[in-house]
This record gives sequence, structure tokens and C-alpha cells, in this order.
Amino acid sequence: MTPRLLEKYRKEIIPQMMETFGIKNKMAVPRLEKIVVNMGVGEAAAEIKILEKAMEELALITGQKPQIRRAKKAIANFKIKQTNPIGCRVTLRRARMYEFMDRLINVALPRIRDFRGVSPDSFDQAGNFTLGISEQTIFPEIDYDKVTRIQGMDITFVIKNAKTKEQARQLLKLFGMPFRVKE
Repeated sequence: MTPRLLEKYRKEIIPQMMETFGIKNKMAVPRLEKIVVNMGVGEAAAEIKILEKAMEELALITGQKPQIRRAKKAIANFKIKQTNPIGCRVTLRRARMYEFMDRLINVALPRIRDFRGVSPDSFDQAGNFTLGISEQTIFPEIDYDKVTRIQGMDITFVIKNAKTKEQARQLLKLFGMPFRVKE
């Protein structure tokens, strides 16, 4: 079965983007390539159980087994040795990516306390959008009673074919991303 957002992209978003930006070929329309969910767990250098719990929760949220991320170089001030495990990440593509994005936009983000929208300025030069979330409990898959420690994460939307930040912003806006209104 095709994800709801993929269907929306093909039927509604592509024609709107072509009309708005004057794109003649539908293959040149900006599209979502992948979503990378990254959880930095610095305390894992001292206690590996913290990382295992974070990986378990990330697997529940994304529906995919996370990769362990290791330190590239030693940092004495933080008591981190080279190759110590310091985080985990998941790269979502195709159907899982659209399903995750749907749950993030329609279920998780509205559950954030005092949520007024995501920052419209979080785009990099390539048009990728990064969103920081301060706690994993906004996702309905996480049982609040079983959470031992509040853990944040970064979610990066990698957008292909976006010539400008405005094209990337418009693509995410059409998907339903609730951007904060500038005052």
C-alpha cells in the first residue's frame, strides 16, 4: 500500500511546485530523498545501558534498527576516547520515510507543549531542513512510564533537486510542516 504523503506528493504537490516555480519537467521538482534521525547520547561513554535504551526507543519510533555512532576522535574534557559509542542514528527512505513524516507532522509535533511551529530558518545551503526535538516522549510509540531518561534527537530532511531554500521550504510546507509565522 502506498503511503498517504507519497500519494499526496504525486497528485497534488508536484503540479503545485511546477506551477509555482515554473518547472517544466516533473523529474526536476524538489523531492524528499531521505530522513535521518540522530540521537546523541554522550553519557553512553560511561554507561552503555543508556545507549542501549536510546537505541531501543529510536527503533520503536522509526520502525528500523539504529546504527551505533562512534567518536571519531578523543575528547579528554568529556572523557571520551576514540571509537567510544556516543550516539545512534537511523536513515529512513521510501515508504518508511513517508510514514514517519506523516506521524511526525500529524501526531508528534502537535503533542509538544506550547508548540507554535518549527523554525523556518533551519535550512542549510543545500536546502536540507534540520529539526531538533528535546524529548522522545512526544511520539505515541513511547510508553511514558517506561522512560528512564528524557532524550532529544535531531531529524534531518534531505531534499533533492531544490535549487533554493525557498523551494525546499515550499515543498515541506505543502507536505504539511507547520512553520512558525515570522512577526
